[in-house]
Amino acid sequence: MKLLIDDAHIDAIKKIYAAYPVSGVTTNPTILSKVGGNPFDTLRQIRGFIGEEADLHVQAVSRRADDIVAEAKHIVNLLGANTYVKIPAVPEGFRAMKILVDTTEIPFTATAIYTPMQAFIAGQCGASFAAPYVNRIDNMGFDGLRVAMEIQKIFTANHMETEVIAASFKNSQQVLELCKCGVGAATISPELFDMLVKNSAIDSAVDAFIADFESFAGAGNTMLSFR
Repeated sequence: MKLLIDDAHIDAIKKIYAAYPVSGVTTNPTILSKVGGNPFDTLRQIRGFIGEEADLHVQAVSRRADDIVAEAKHIVNLLGANTYVKIPAVPEGFRAMKILVDTTEIPFTATAIYTPMQAFIAGQCGASFAAPYVNRIDNMGFDGLRVAMEIQKIFTANHMETEVIAASFKNSQQVLELCKCGVGAATISPELFDMLVKNSAIDSAVDAFIADFESFAGAGNTMLSFR
């Protein structure tokens, strides 16, 4: 399962990249609004940092299919290969997906997914990824994890190449459950990344090892202190 950063603040992205094995960055209009300014200034900065090989997901915001296609071409033209255009899984979005598959090689991610059938149709339209909103589905009174897992089962049962890129998490346990069922990717906020491995028992174990070493080697010494 790929891990991606769901954020557009370059300092936060750099911090997560320094510590974790990350495959790219996902953005959406809400995320970009928290940075402000020319969105392509932000996106170019992200692309420049993560490199050409990493995945970058950028959403088209037009409502009509033809306009979505034009946006997709513009986005990829400015940001290069491995840029996935996020397209809402609605009728005009499906139409745009079909046009992109028939006339371009632009990869795209179906977004705003709340039901398995949205994901299935997007997969049939050629989407590389489908992004169910786990926590938002929970907030509607349904089971977001179950929906994401059902989508994974549908893709597997129908031998579809589309992968799940799960989004909108409230805790690390949700990420773990989807990891166990083999979804393609999860996009996670910087705050949640640290929660993936945050545990007082882990911190205590590390502190105990250091204390035991210093008890015979001297305070502040490490293995670098000896030869």
